[in-house]
Amino acid sequence: MAKVKLILDTRKSSKNTISELYPIALRLFHTKPRIIRLPYETSKNGWDVNSFCLKRSVLVNKSIDCSKVNQILYDKLHVARSLINELGDAIQYMAVDTLVSEIKDKWEEQISPSLKGKLSNGLTLKVWGQVIVDRKLKTNKPSSAEWYLNGIKAFIKFNNNQDLRLDQLNVSMLKDFQIEKESKGLKPNSISSVLRAIRAIYNAAINEDRIEVVKNPFHRYKIPSSNQTKKRAISKEDFLNIRKLKYGKNSALWHTKNYALIMFNCRAMNLIDLVKLKKSNVREDRIFYGRSKTGDPLSVKLTSELKEILAHYLIDKSEDDFLFPANYDGSTAKYEKYKTIRRRVNERLKIIALDAGIKQHFTTYAIRHSWATIAKFMGIPTAVISEGLGHSSLKTTEIYLKRFDNSTLDEANERIVA
Repeated sequence: MAKVKLILDTRKSSKNTISELYPIALRLFHTKPRIIRLPYETSKNGWDVNSFCLKRSVLVNKSIDCSKVNQILYDKLHVARSLINELGDAIQYMAVDTLVSEIKDKWEEQISPSLKGKLSNGLTLKVWGQVIVDRKLKTNKPSSAEWYLNGIKAFIKFNNNQDLRLDQLNVSMLKDFQIEKESKGLKPNSISSVLRAIRAIYNAAINEDRIEVVKNPFHRYKIPSSNQTKKRAISKEDFLNIRKLKYGKNSALWHTKNYALIMFNCRAMNLIDLVKLKKSNVREDRIFYGRSKTGDPLSVKLTSELKEILAHYLIDKSEDDFLFPANYDGSTAKYEKYKTIRRRVNERLKIIALDAGIKQHFTTYAIRHSWATIAKFMGIPTAVISEGLGHSSLKTTEIYLKRFDNSTLDEANERIVA
């Protein structure tokens, strides 16, 4: 006779990498074991292993209606057991996977018409995704809007250029997308970027009650990790060499060299934040600005080098004037202008790197990696580096610092074994 039991699936592979919680599941044994995951999760401490239910008193379950969920879990268990009893001796001729399908079909019959309506309300990836894109554009976040839009286009192209309902999205479709792109030689970073955009759109629809799902495919599918990119950081000595370079005053290279040193002095300020600076942002020996990506307010004390460079740009400027010739007002309408500025600055940074004898690929993004890496080498705690960069998560900072080159590791080993 087949047996079923409610469990917390605490296998390492089942752990939700985002919430760090484990799924509640129905464990079925019928010649072979099978795990049927349910759309609820909790911590080990949040599951009562004796009563097979969620604990109401545990903090991790505070946002859950434990009474309601426990009743749903009991009902699912009861349906499964009732089906097994109904099948009787005939169950011995049924394969375990067939039995799993029969149980799921029985559960489907239990779903209320109102929930079924929400599960298949016709909301599509393109329609809902455009809502998210429009919100980003209205809040002057064109870069984020572009990321979402690229993700939507890539996924719809994969789906034979057909839009798809959000409730149709499943683990198999996500895996098929990944496999197809890998077979065409697409890099993991690009695959991950698309799938993270789709996940964000999908979860937004759930969080805003636009759809309800029995199972969230992103709880069971792990987006491929990004590969380690080529080393982006340059050394402190490289920045010293950049400082020594001489270019004609007010030439494009002269301004670009200044931009690089300003960003480095400003705790690796993003280029988009630099070109938005106005004279009013500089006051009381500090630069005050809001980070474009997150909106978080940041403040940087003027170093001696910063004061020297900014002295030129502050002359004859009113409070509302942009500090630098490469100005950008932060509007969605002029985002294409910013992309042109960024491309030209990176082209000139290649020339500056060549003049300074820098072999690594040198871009505005490399300046952020360099500041973080130099700080790490100097023993500054990761938490301090993270706040300096304006990151909202230590995980983001750890990506910047994840891999050191061989020369650094060799030097560290010499110091350790000496």
